[in-house]
Amino acid sequence: MMGDYWTWIGFGVFVLAVLALDLGVFHRKSHIVGFREALGWTGVWVTLALLFGAGVWHFAGPQKGLEFFTGYLIEYSLSADNVFVFALIFSYFAVPAQWQHKVLFWGIIGALVMRLAMIGLGVALIHRFSWILYVFAAFLIFTGLKMVFRKGEELHPESNPVVRWFTKAVSVTPSFHQDRFFVRTDGRWVATPLMVVLVCVEMSDLVFAVDSIPAIFAITLDPFIVYTSNVFAILGLRSLYFALAGMMDRFHHLKTGLGVVLAFVGVKMCLVHTPYKIDTLVALGVVAAILAIAVATSLLSKRPAVAATAGRHSV
Repeated sequence: MMGDYWTWIGFGVFVLAVLALDLGVFHRKSHIVGFREALGWTGVWVTLALLFGAGVWHFAGPQKGLEFFTGYLIEYSLSADNVFVFALIFSYFAVPAQWQHKVLFWGIIGALVMRLAMIGLGVALIHRFSWILYVFAAFLIFTGLKMVFRKGEELHPESNPVVRWFTKAVSVTPSFHQDRFFVRTDGRWVATPLMVVLVCVEMSDLVFAVDSIPAIFAITLDPFIVYTSNVFAILGLRSLYFALAGMMDRFHHLKTGLGVVLAFVGVKMCLVHTPYKIDTLVALGVVAAILAIAVATSLLSKRPAVAATAGRHSV
């Protein structure tokens, strides 16, 4: 394993610094994030991840470097599924475009905390019960096949148990109050619909984390590699959303590709203690090839037009 006490602290300080710069300097005022800006930020986050991976390669060796790059590619590609759900959530609640970045920013803060806890729990379980790897593998294969064969799904955030509990336990205003999550009304604090949207975003990330975190355990059990690859994937998620938000219908084969990736990772996990163990470099190439084929076939084929409705839903 890599990542001593000071390495964890240093990485934590780095993450806090880039998030502070992001919200406090570059996105201090709520605004609509255009395609060019989103593409630029996507390049920034990907570059930072590649530089970090190069540092891991240099200081910890090629094997750890490959583990990071493979884990990052898997996590970042799986995060594309979050993009589809975020778009549906924002459309469902009719969230104005200029306030979406703030929701995703705070959603990412919650995701970083949740994933750290889940990774710590997962590593502890695997070290204590080695057979749980096969449980994760079966779950990944099942989830992957489900993604491959499932058809279009409708999103109903109001039916989520956590959202239902939140709207019953906390008073919610009938309309947005700019980009505020809470407002003071009649001498008491009440939530706005934007807070309900944030809860939905957090819950969706929790669901996706259940898929993505076991997937990277097929690549490495080093908690530092697992967490850092997750963090860089999450940090780049917002800009990826704004870059793809307007053209997600064009990538209609991507979900199928992601399902194949999950199933492949599950198979890799099953073979980890056998003579047929799949090398990390081979896994990196296979995952990259699957994603490239999914994107290429999406761009080369046409998807039948589907009528879509979106509007403001009450909470």
